[in-house]
Amino acid sequence: MMLPRLHRLGIPLPLGLRLLAAAGFALATGAIGAQEISPKSDVASSLLAQALSYEHGEGVPKDPLRAAALYCEAARSGDAEAQFNLGWMYANGRGIARDDALAASLFVLAAEQGHAAARKALHFIHDDRGRLPDCMLPDEPVLSEAPLEEVVDPFTDLPPAKQKIADLVNTLAPAYTVAARLALAVITVESNFDPKARSHKDARGLMQLIPDTATRFRVKNAFDARDNVRGGLAYLRWLLSYYRGDVALAAAAYNAGEGVVDRYRGVPPYPETRSYVQRVLALFGNELHPYDPKLVAPAPFVLPR
Repeated sequence: MMLPRLHRLGIPLPLGLRLLAAAGFALATGAIGAQEISPKSDVASSLLAQALSYEHGEGVPKDPLRAAALYCEAARSGDAEAQFNLGWMYANGRGIARDDALAASLFVLAAEQGHAAARKALHFIHDDRGRLPDCMLPDEPVLSEAPLEEVVDPFTDLPPAKQKIADLVNTLAPAYTVAARLALAVITVESNFDPKARSHKDARGLMQLIPDTATRFRVKNAFDARDNVRGGLAYLRWLLSYYRGDVALAAAAYNAGEGVVDRYRGVPPYPETRSYVQRVLALFGNELHPYDPKLVAPAPFVLPR
């Protein structure tokens, strides 16, 4: 990212002015559109501001290691600016050991969220991605176990409209070697059995297929219940093969995309995705699922079972 002239001459700009100048420059040159500057959460904003202060010694003693730790905490939550800034520190060895592989992985994460400077940075760094800093690796999802007397099967005594969909899933699932209960868990979390559901990301129908996924699995009408369920089952079958039967990874990829799961080498730390995985696991009731090892080669970080 190009910085204002005073900063390049070694004269530090105030924190707020530097942020405004960077955003203004990117907008003025057409590097990013106005829609790409999105509001941050209060926590991410606080972490980012602290990290910038420690990186540049503004109001606090300069401490690049502390800055990197703060950037990493914000980056772990999915903040693109923190991912870019931490990648920049690794790419340039600014107070931490230079590591182009870590830098590339961080730039990719930020670029996937539309961060213009990260996209540009990828043109100037060896793309040896695949690793992330240890502080960004996700925790293993924990499935909370309710007392046995409180466990109620959510798929019994369904109202007629939902039971009709459940019957459709039970009919179609065996042909895809996907447990009907897993598909029903995904439908519950995705659309709550609404065949006309449509998200702000244009995910459609019972299993909330985005257009690219619908095309990938030959779904002609995502709002047609049968067509939608067939596409969702085909995608689940593929994910289960790719992640070798790991339901948490398959569910995380269904929510966030397999590219994100592969980048984090596990369930990404996004609150939405972690909540999604927990709910699917709780409804399905099993962490493993049979899979077809011949359907697709396993994810790079997954060992065959």
